[in-house]
Amino acid sequence: MLTRVFKSGNSIAVRIPSELAFLEPATDVEIERVGDSLVLRPVSQKTLADLPAILSAFSPEFMAQGRELHEQKERDWLREDSAQDSELKTRKSDTTKSTPRGR
Repeated sequence: MLTRVFKSGNSIAVRIPSELAFLEPATDVEIERVGDSLVLRPVSQKTLADLPAILSAFSPEFMAQGRELHEQKERDWLREDSAQDSELKTRKSDTTKSTPRGR
């Protein structure tokens, strides 16, 4: 089946004949180039109703032993930020000293 490609704003659009349409008019689709072809797929909207099906993909043994606990390293964010601020201030003062004023 042939159809037309046309310009729509800054994009290129394709008219999909009603015989091939499988979506509601405002449904989101994913597009992918495969060789010389463009493939359109509807984007499935997951809801909480899908959660049992998603969780059923995990075997009963999954995480049966629980999670390993790893100690968090203590970070001194303030000191790191202060060192970076001091370096920036030093650079800025060096550039302002070498710039002639009043010209």
